[in-house]
Amino acid sequence: MDIDLYLERIKYKKDVSVNEKVLFELQQSHLKNVPFENLDIHYDREITLNIDAIYNKIVVQKRGGFCYELNGLFYRFLKEIGFDVKMISGRVYNTSKGYGKEYDHLAIIASIHNNDYLVDVGFGKFSYTPLLIKPGNRLSDDFGYFEFDTFDDDYLRVNEVVDEVSTPQYIFKTINRNFNEFQEMCMFHQTSKDSHFTQKKVISMITDTGRITLNDNQCKITKGTDTEIIEFKEETKFNELLKKHFDIEIQKSS
Repeated sequence: MDIDLYLERIKYKKDVSVNEKVLFELQQSHLKNVPFENLDIHYDREITLNIDAIYNKIVVQKRGGFCYELNGLFYRFLKEIGFDVKMISGRVYNTSKGYGKEYDHLAIIASIHNNDYLVDVGFGKFSYTPLLIKPGNRLSDDFGYFEFDTFDDDYLRVNEVVDEVSTPQYIFKTINRNFNEFQEMCMFHQTSKDSHFTQKKVISMITDTGRITLNDNQCKITKGTDTEIIEFKEETKFNELLKKHFDIEIQKSS
């Protein structure tokens, strides 16, 4: 992995050192420059848990990815520059189905000065900065409020708090996982009709003023409190908006 090229990809121009401030800045830079997207699933391109392939896709080709790619690569990057990190498995909450299977989501825990932080650049709209894992402590973030609690003897849970209502995001164990352990669920999310990733194309990224999200028939652009929604039906329009807002051109495999 070319660390300098990775830093260029996320437009981080400061010196890199192992501390909380740099970790926070790296996550913010990543979220502002690398989109969350599932396009390969809809263009018949298999996603494999191969770091070299993921690096080429995200850093060289300037694409995005979903959790296994984004957090898998970010974990390797943080580890190479000296951070104490581990890969963890999350089980994502669904209001109708409850919690997903083990390895449903890949996230990161970074340890700095005896504090553990949940680091996540692959969960779509989530926290802007790493979250201090301290149950019962409400955390203020640019994207809202979050808090951790104990789900049971084995799992911790991260929740988003809106208007004093706490909504589960996912549960996780603090056990260090190997990248290849996520392969089965990575394939499930690419192929199963029960995976929400197979239902429609989506690409989303935060901006300096809000967020841009593009799917099969809609482009939603938020700037502060203002929201613009562009509706369309043609795939040519999708491709046009993909190029305009994300500078990505991709064709479905023949």
